[in-house]
Amino acid sequence: MKIVDLSAEYEDSYVRCLEDWSGEMDEAGDHKSRWYRTMRERGLRVKLAIDGDDRPVGMIQYVPIEQSMALGSDLFMILCIWVHGHKQGVGDHQGHGIGTALLSAAERDVEALGAKGMVAWGVALPWWMKARWFKKHGYRTADRTGIQTLLWKPFTQDASPPRWIELGPKPQPVEGQVTVTGYISGWCPAQNLVYERARRAAAQLGDDVVFESYDTSEQADMIACGQSDCVYLDGKSLQKGPPPSYARIRKKIERRVKRL
Repeated sequence: MKIVDLSAEYEDSYVRCLEDWSGEMDEAGDHKSRWYRTMRERGLRVKLAIDGDDRPVGMIQYVPIEQSMALGSDLFMILCIWVHGHKQGVGDHQGHGIGTALLSAAERDVEALGAKGMVAWGVALPWWMKARWFKKHGYRTADRTGIQTLLWKPFTQDASPPRWIELGPKPQPVEGQVTVTGYISGWCPAQNLVYERARRAAAQLGDDVVFESYDTSEQADMIACGQSDCVYLDGKSLQKGPPPSYARIRKKIERRVKRL
């Protein structure tokens, strides 16, 4: 296994989060591709773990914090770190230290660029981006919002801790209609999948359902909206954990329509 910078050879796999085999990635649309084309000109860095058969089995992506959902300066923000854990495709490669190798390579890269520290986010849920994993690697809590913890590792004594963008009010229900509100930045196919499934379901359920969309690919828009990547149904989040299926999202919207 070796750690390399993202090259054109692996771009298609990268924008699908290494899940080339997954039909769900087709449902997620081209949001990640468009986001990538913009952000690679704004400091996005991507490293891949490549196995002995030249297949990408892990990835880490990180951006200047000014391009992220957190506030700070002279820092880079890890948007995600992912080691392929499915039986399909390249198979399950988790539990062999690949994530640690990716994190270490990214930290060295950022420090060499002159940044004063690395930032990450984590959750208490056991399925992805676990806060405790980052803490085991020397990260400490900088801020919290809900179940999400903002963590950081300073490289210099004069580094200033980051903080979350302040959450704004949730969308409010509108009398006489069902409102589905999607905020999308594009960087995460899992979030894009929820957005696209909700958009499609809303479009198929008649005029009583209104779909509102907000582009949060720019940090200024995240600040203005007080949201980053989420989908609400009459002001309540549609997702708590892994992306819900299209059928489940549609059923939730249909229930709301019946209550009108």
